[in-house]
Amino acid sequence: MAETVLKVEDLVVRYGGRRATGATVIDGVSFDLNTGETLSLVGESGSGKTTIGRAILGLAPVTEGSISFRGETISNIPRARRRRVARDIQVVFQDPYSSLNPSMSIEDILVEPLLATGSRDGRTRVRELLDAVGLPADSGRRSPREFSGGQRQRIAIARALALDPTVIICDEPTSALDVTTQARVLTLLKDLQRETGVAYLFISHDLGVVNEVSDRIAVLHQGRIVEIGKATDVATAPEHPYTRRLQMAAPVADPKKQRLRRAKRLEAMAAELPAPKVDS
Repeated sequence: MAETVLKVEDLVVRYGGRRATGATVIDGVSFDLNTGETLSLVGESGSGKTTIGRAILGLAPVTEGSISFRGETISNIPRARRRRVARDIQVVFQDPYSSLNPSMSIEDILVEPLLATGSRDGRTRVRELLDAVGLPADSGRRSPREFSGGQRQRIAIARALALDPTVIICDEPTSALDVTTQARVLTLLKDLQRETGVAYLFISHDLGVVNEVSDRIAVLHQGRIVEIGKATDVATAPEHPYTRRLQMAAPVADPKKQRLRRAKRLEAMAAELPAPKVDS
C-alpha cells in the first residue's frame, strides 16, 4: 500500500501575527500526499496555492495547524532540522530563467546540493542526472544562458532530483513555456516519477495542464480547498461552481471548441447571477 509521506492538517497562514486582524492567506487547508502520487493544487492567482508550497518548504509562517513528513512534524522546526528535511523535499520553480545562477556552469549547479550533503561522487551523479532529463553529457560544461527555457527547466528538474528526494514541489513548472515545450516537460516528469517513485505536489492555475499529470486534484479558492478528488472526476465533471469556471477557462487547441467553451462559460456566469427583482 502507498505510504502517506506528506500530511497537511488544518493549515492556517496569516501574515501580521496570530491575531484575527492579520491577513489570512490560507484558512484551514488539509490534504495528504502518498508515495509515487501526483496531487495538484489548482486555482487562480492569489488563491494561496504557492503559499502552501512555501509553508511546506519552511519559507512561509505556519500560524495554525501542522505539516508533517513521514509522521514527523516539520512546521516551525529549527533551522538544523529544516536542512535535513530539505534533502527529502525539493522544489522546481516557475521561472527557468531566474532559478538558475547565470554565473555557474550546469555541472556546478547540479553538484552544489551534493557537496552540501557531503557526497563524494558528485561528477558521476551529474552525468546520471543529465542523462535522466534527456540532456547531452557535455551540457555540464556550459552555462544556463546557452539553453532554451525548456532545457533550463530540465536542468532545474535534474537539480531537484540530485538528492533522491521523496517529494518534489512543482510550482507552475510549465507556465513560462510554450505549449509544445510544456508537453515535453510534463512527459519528462511522468517518466521520472515512474522510474524513481517520487511524489509530486504540482501547483498550477491551469486545470487542463494538471489533468495531464495528476492522480488527484485539489481546487483552491480564496485560501480554502473547495473540491478535491480523482483527477478525471474533478477535471471532467467538477461539482463546485468555481471548479467549473476553471474548467471553462482552460484553453483548448481547437478554435471552434474554444469558442463553444467561451459561450458556455458566459451562459454559466449568467445563470449564477441573481434573478432581477420584479416590482409588484
